[in-house]
Amino acid sequence: MGLIEDISRFLETRLDEYIRKNPQMELQVLLEQLKQQEAEVLRIIVDFEQKEQSFQEQILAIAEDIKLWHERATKASQSNRQDLANAASDREASLLKQGNQVWGQMKLTKQRLSQTQELYSQIKERIQEVQLKVEQVAKSKPIDETIFNWESINPPPNRNADDPLEAKFQKWEMDEEIARLKRKMG
Repeated sequence: MGLIEDISRFLETRLDEYIRKNPQMELQVLLEQLKQQEAEVLRIIVDFEQKEQSFQEQILAIAEDIKLWHERATKASQSNRQDLANAASDREASLLKQGNQVWGQMKLTKQRLSQTQELYSQIKERIQEVQLKVEQVAKSKPIDETIFNWESINPPPNRNADDPLEAKFQKWEMDEEIARLKRKMG
C-alpha cells in the first residue's frame, strides 16, 4: 500500500502545483466549487419551499378543526351541555396552541427560505464574476496543457522550482488575487 500512497501523494502534489501555476485552472476549480454550492443551496431552497407548503396545509387543516370545535362548543353551550361545551372549548384551545406552534415553524422556515434565496443570489453573482475573470485570464494567459512533462517532474536547476522564497511569492501573489476577487464579490 505504501507505493500507492506515494503515487497518490505525488499526483496530488503535481496537481496542486499545476493549479497554482495556472490561475485559470484555479479559477475553474473555484467556479466548480461555486456551482456545487449553487446546486446545494438550490436543493435547500426547494426543501424549504416544500416545508412551507406543508406548514400552510397543516395550518389550514387546524383552522378547519378549530372552526368545527368552536361551533360544537357554541352548540353544546346553547343546549345547556356544559360538560360537552367545556370539552369542546378545551379541544379548541389545544388546536389554537398547536396552530400557533405550526405558524411559528412556518414563519421560521420563511425566514430561512428568504436568507437562503439571498445566499443563492450572492452565489449566482459570484459565479458570474468568476466566469468573467476566467475569460479575462484566458485571454491574457493560455492554460499550460502539459500537466506532466519531464521538466515539471524534474525541473532543471536554473528554474529554481525548489526555491522556498519563489514558492512563498507565488502563494502570496495567488492569495492576493483571491483576496481581491473576494473583496470584489462581497
